[in-house]
Amino acid sequence: MEIIPLLLLILVCAALLLGYPVALTLAGISIIFSLICIPFGIFDPAIFKSIPLRIFGIMNNVTLLAVPLFIFMGTILERSGIAAKMLENMALAFKNIRGGLSISIILVGALLAASTGIVGATVVTMGLMSLPVLVKQGYKKDFSSGLVASTGTLGQIIPPSIALVLLGDVMSNAYQRAQNNMGIFSQKTVTVGDLFIGAILPGALICLSYLIYTIYKNSKNPEIEFKPDDSPPLKSELLKTLAMPLLLIIMVLGSIIAGIATPTEAAAIGAMGAMIIATINGKLTLGFLKESSERTAIVTTMIFTILIGASIFSLVFRGVGGDDLIELIFNSLPGGAYGALIFVLFVVFLLGFILDFIEICYVIVPLVAPPLLMMGFDPVWLAILLAINLQTSFLTPPFGFSLFYLRGVASESIQTSDIYKGVMPFILIQLLILIIVLIFPSIVLFAL
Repeated sequence: MEIIPLLLLILVCAALLLGYPVALTLAGISIIFSLICIPFGIFDPAIFKSIPLRIFGIMNNVTLLAVPLFIFMGTILERSGIAAKMLENMALAFKNIRGGLSISIILVGALLAASTGIVGATVVTMGLMSLPVLVKQGYKKDFSSGLVASTGTLGQIIPPSIALVLLGDVMSNAYQRAQNNMGIFSQKTVTVGDLFIGAILPGALICLSYLIYTIYKNSKNPEIEFKPDDSPPLKSELLKTLAMPLLLIIMVLGSIIAGIATPTEAAAIGAMGAMIIATINGKLTLGFLKESSERTAIVTTMIFTILIGASIFSLVFRGVGGDDLIELIFNSLPGGAYGALIFVLFVVFLLGFILDFIEICYVIVPLVAPPLLMMGFDPVWLAILLAINLQTSFLTPPFGFSLFYLRGVASESIQTSDIYKGVMPFILIQLLILIIVLIFPSIVLFAL
C-alpha cells in the first residue's frame, strides 16, 4: 500500500517536468488518480467533500491576505525607480574603496529584498542595472554574475519575505496538527511575525558573509577600475534616497515585532508607504497604478491557484495513505530525529531545482513538517532552516531559478558557465550559514 502514494508523487513530478501548469497538474492528476483508486477501495470518495471547505479556508485566511499587499508594495517600489537611485548613490558613498560598487550592490540588494520580498523581481532588476556596470568597471564576469544572482535571492530570507509569509501559514497548520497528534489541546501557535523575528540574524549573517567574501575577493584585484576621489559624497542625496525605503522597512517590521500590527496590517502599511514613495518620486500616475495593480493581481492569482491545487493534492495524498509512507521513510532512516531532519533538508534542496518555493511550501512542507515537529523540533527554527535551504537551491546549477532569471537579462557576452562558476562561492557561504543555524538554534530563537 505504501507504493500507491509514492506512485502519485512520481506522476505529479513527471507531469511538472513535462511542463504542464503547476496548479492544474497538482489538482488534476490528484483527482484522476483518486478516481482510479476508488473502485479498488484505496480511496474513500467521501474525502472529496472536504475540498470546498479547504478552498474556502484558503480564500478566507487572513494571514494570506498579506501576500497581495506585500506583492503590491514590492511592485510599486520596483517600478518607481527607487532601486536605481539607491544603487547610484550607494556606489558614490563607496567610491574610494576598491570594489566599492560590489559592496553597494550587496547593501542595495539587501534593502530591495527587505522592501520587495520577491526573488525574481530583485534578480532581474539588479541584473539589468548593475551587471553591465560591474563588467564595464573591470569586475570578472563570473564574480559579477554570481554576486547579482546571489544578492537577488536575499528576498527569500530577509523579512518581510513572501516565502516567510507562506511558510508561516503552513508551519502554523503543521504545528497544530502535530500537537493534535500528540494529544496536546492547549495549543501554542506559530505566527508569521515569529518567523520574521527568527530570520533577522540568519539574514544578517548571510549579508555579512557576502560582504566579507566580496571585500576579500576584490581588495587586490588590479583589473577593477579604481579612481580615488577626494570630493565628499553627497550625504544629503544618499540620506534622501535611503531614508524612505529604510523608514518603510522599519515601519513594517517594527509594527510586527512590537506587536502593534499583524503581518496583514503591516503589509497594508507597507503598500500605502510604497505609494507615498512613488508619489514623492513623481511616478504615481493613474497608468502606473493600473499597471502595478494588474501585475499584483496576476502574481496573486498564480499563487492562490497553486495553493488550491496543492491543497487538493495534499488531501488526496493523505487519502491514499501518504502519511503512512512518510512515517515509514522517517522510521527507516538512520540517525534518529536529526537523520530525518537532514534527509528532509536534502530532499527540499533537490526539489528546489524543479519546483518554485510556493509549490514546496504547500506541497512538500505540509507532508514532512508534522512528523519532524512531533520529534521535538521547534517550528520557527525548522521554518528558517527550510527558508535558507530553499534560498540555496535557487542558486544551484543547473536548474536554480535565480540563474534562469539572470540568464534572461544578462548580455550574450556573459556565458552560462560564467554564471554557474560565479555562484559557487555564494552557495558555499549559504550552506555554511545553514550548518551554523542547524548547530546553534539560538541564532533563530534568541528573541522568541
